[in-house]
Amino acid sequence: MCARNTDVRSECYCIVGCNDRHTTPEKFFIEACDDGDVLTIDRVSTEMSLAVRKDVSPAAVTRPICGIMGTIRLVAGTYLIVITKKKKVGDLLGHAVWKATDFDIISYKKTVLHLTDTQMQDNKAFLSMINSVLNADGFYFSTDYDLTHTLQRLANTSPDFQEMTLLERVDQRFVWNGHLLREFIAQPELHKFVYPVVHGFIAMKSCCINGKIFDWNIISRRSCFRAGVRYYVRGIDSEGHAANFVETEQIVQYNGAKASFVQTRGSIPFCWSQRPNLKYKPKPQISKSINHLDGFQRHFDSQIITYGKQVILNLVNQKGSEKPLEQAFAKMVNSLGNCMIKYVAFDFHKECSRMRWHRLQILVDMVAEMQNKFGYFLVDSDGKVQLQQDGTFRSNCMDCLDRTNVIQSLLVCRSLQSQLERMGVLHVGQRIEEQADFEKIYKNAWADNANACAKQYAGTGGLKTDFTRTGRRTQWGLLMDGWNSMIRYYKNNFSDGFRQDSIDLFLGNYAVEEADMNTPLHELKDWKFLTLPIIMVVAFSMCIICLLMAGDTWTEMLAYVLFWGSASVVTAGVILFNGRDFVNAPKLVQKEKMD
Repeated sequence: MCARNTDVRSECYCIVGCNDRHTTPEKFFIEACDDGDVLTIDRVSTEMSLAVRKDVSPAAVTRPICGIMGTIRLVAGTYLIVITKKKKVGDLLGHAVWKATDFDIISYKKTVLHLTDTQMQDNKAFLSMINSVLNADGFYFSTDYDLTHTLQRLANTSPDFQEMTLLERVDQRFVWNGHLLREFIAQPELHKFVYPVVHGFIAMKSCCINGKIFDWNIISRRSCFRAGVRYYVRGIDSEGHAANFVETEQIVQYNGAKASFVQTRGSIPFCWSQRPNLKYKPKPQISKSINHLDGFQRHFDSQIITYGKQVILNLVNQKGSEKPLEQAFAKMVNSLGNCMIKYVAFDFHKECSRMRWHRLQILVDMVAEMQNKFGYFLVDSDGKVQLQQDGTFRSNCMDCLDRTNVIQSLLVCRSLQSQLERMGVLHVGQRIEEQADFEKIYKNAWADNANACAKQYAGTGGLKTDFTRTGRRTQWGLLMDGWNSMIRYYKNNFSDGFRQDSIDLFLGNYAVEEADMNTPLHELKDWKFLTLPIIMVVAFSMCIICLLMAGDTWTEMLAYVLFWGSASVVTAGVILFNGRDFVNAPKLVQKEKMD
């Protein structure tokens, strides 16, 4: 994926594609492909209005586009963000689903000469942040289907809801370009020119069992509320929105019938943090100054309203640094005293230690009865609703990535077994595990889902995906997990601050004022940030040199080695002690959001 920056434009051009864009020095014209209406955007006043095809200047330059992400205001002024390339993922209930693969960022201004050098640098940095988010794989949209809602939610809506435009009826939790579309949302007549874009993962496969062809889909919708990266966004906010909250829906379509099963994942829902400090695994800290129960209750009230009964699957370690989080979670569930919430703790690492991955079946069997009671959503070939899913599993580990994805893939397989039997795809007594071709498709798709969710939150592909793909742990899988863990360590400590800023800017958590003279990008580093690493590198280098170059006597060489070695060790210790001063921390977000 590539996002191109068009910071300065003096030529005329237009917009065309599924939409067409026509551009002149004064205006953008965006032509819808289904009728003669044209969206006009004044590049000076930024006003948007409808026009007709004949209003487009013959001198305008025309370019095809696939859609509009929206607009954003930066230091140099307003920018229009458009989708320039798309890839078809598949069809859902007869509606095409697309993956956005390329973008363009177009300045309303024809020049940036009105900016100071500092403002130009800031504007360039903000554009890099927007590009960083657009370059993150996993943006999907449909021009005529609401990807933000599950099949069950859509089936339980009123006729008035069905008549609404996509922008009016979307689930705001999953619209990642919601902030960019704020000016379009205010003008209903412009809604047809823009689409809600979701972030996460979508896989659509045509499969065959017993000669019967059916469609099997996964849709993972990542919430834009309390969105961010691994160590900088944990727990929940005051509104009860959980970090790294993802709703995953598995959909099966066969012979006019359709079924779905929904699960969720999200950070442990109270106020805690785990700020990077150069240590491999920073110690989690539970906030002591906040009433956790308020946000905790808001979170589960919202979950119950949306999904019904909740079964919490807490997969964190029940010893070490993760133990206090498990204990606090269990205590809060008990304090809430809500019969709609069931808490299940399962120490994933302990149970599966020494490659005993078959012991995951213990958890699957433990919650089997609850899953049977939840059921799943099922509509027959006549369009009649046969079953409703009246509860969900809410899974979490520390990151809600690797352990969580493994468990979700096992639970959804059990539901899929029942769905395919009910639809007549599987014969009585047949097992999904016996269908080698389909099982390969199924496992690879769920491993791809793990990789996508992990890259978006932690910066690397998922861990333990060898088990998801093959059903067993391998030595190569362990080696790849070690490599990905090293990459995560580097990114979490030395690049995630920029990624967090990028997400906050894109989602509107931080607003840039045009011609802003005082942005937080110029925060001065403490003297330790530059001085101590230089001292450590010099001391370590001198230690190596002394080892390689023999002195007059061995005692002289030993003295030099001890001196420089001690200096490097002491300096490294000081750096680790002040670890937070040396990591790449966000600059745009407020401190209270991070703590």
